[in-house]
Amino acid sequence: MSADDQKRAAGEAAATLVEAGMTVGLGTGSTAAWFVKALAARKLDIVAVSTSVATAELAASLGIRLKELGEAKAIDLTVDGADEIGPALSLIKGGGAALLREKLVWEASRRCVVIADAAKRVPMLGKFPLPIEVVAFGHETTMLRICDALTECDLGVAPRLRVKDGQPARTDGGNVIYDAACGRIEEPALLAAALKSVTGVVDHGLFLDLADMALVGTADGVVSVEP
Repeated sequence: MSADDQKRAAGEAAATLVEAGMTVGLGTGSTAAWFVKALAARKLDIVAVSTSVATAELAASLGIRLKELGEAKAIDLTVDGADEIGPALSLIKGGGAALLREKLVWEASRRCVVIADAAKRVPMLGKFPLPIEVVAFGHETTMLRICDALTECDLGVAPRLRVKDGQPARTDGGNVIYDAACGRIEEPALLAAALKSVTGVVDHGLFLDLADMALVGTADGVVSVEP
């Protein structure tokens, strides 16, 4: 199976977890899009909360009813992709620049399932550059404080501003993204706390202790992974 076939299989497997009457969190990215399509095909009576404008547009085009996060009393299940899946289902997310909205939806959910192709599973987080969402105002000075936080965690790397079409890439919330090529993140919880303490950092792409299960597409089919 190709990586795209694996993503599709994982998304379709996750869609079978949804039951009528649920409020469902919809992730962002290519793998999550397969889940949204498979969910729409089931034609269940559900309500969904989207993590991005792009996903909301896809869901609406497929006939899925949407609510804003603040309108939903509770989210029963959120299904989303990841850029890396490490030990104990620690994750790096944010390659699609939706990490803040994704984390808000994840933290409002009773259960979170991550879906991915086999290549996303890694023995240690960090090969994929860690996205850090930063308030646009004065982001250059915030970046210097991020460098200090990374150094405190023995990660001597300089984060790079994400650029799209020659301009700083903007999130749906109007923020910018810095990517830190850490290489190896030996203490994710320590790094998460250090980055969160930096004024100007809105959030980071480390999703720790949030995923309840992973559905991973492999050459031999979809496998379920628990923390």
